[in-house]
Amino acid sequence: MARLARCHTPELLEAGCDEAGRGCLAGPVVAAAVILPPQLRLPGLDDSKKLTHAGRERLRPLIEQGALAWGVGSASVEEIDRINILNAAFLAMHRAIASLRVKPQLLLVDGNRFTAYAGIPHHCIIKGDGKFRSIAAASVLAKTHRDEMMAALHTARPAYGWHVNKGYPTADHRAAIAALGPCAHHRTSFTLLPAEGE
Repeated sequence: MARLARCHTPELLEAGCDEAGRGCLAGPVVAAAVILPPQLRLPGLDDSKKLTHAGRERLRPLIEQGALAWGVGSASVEEIDRINILNAAFLAMHRAIASLRVKPQLLLVDGNRFTAYAGIPHHCIIKGDGKFRSIAAASVLAKTHRDEMMAALHTARPAYGWHVNKGYPTADHRAAIAALGPCAHHRTSFTLLPAEGE
């Protein structure tokens, strides 16, 4: 289990930001922003990719109840196809930040690129979800909220198995696309099926 830093700049009110779903073939990209009080205990908190489904679901209410503020934002499939997935991820982060009930003084953003949010400076931190508590908490909220959205989409389109694959390019998901074709929730700007011979 990683030992996560409590803050980057102790004198500033920081919000960690992360997204989920960039590599998916279907569904929205979802982001979260989280401001944690320094004293809040979140046993087992880590990068959401390193946690089990049960671990993420256990942490979600602890984060939502204990955070000074948290917000979730998303960008739709239509927005992803129109402005590309990277810009859509930044848009989702901006929407998550805008929904915070407390304005942070600094943004800690997972990754190496970000479109500046007006009025709030930011630091990009590669693999930040494994280094800072607030980013790890944001990664958990982004992942769990997106999984919830994909489970809801699954009820309308069960043949694609989104309750299991969450829209990622798994073999079963691609087999369903090959058999049925894409639907309105698929990202047409992505390569849904590999080219023949690949």
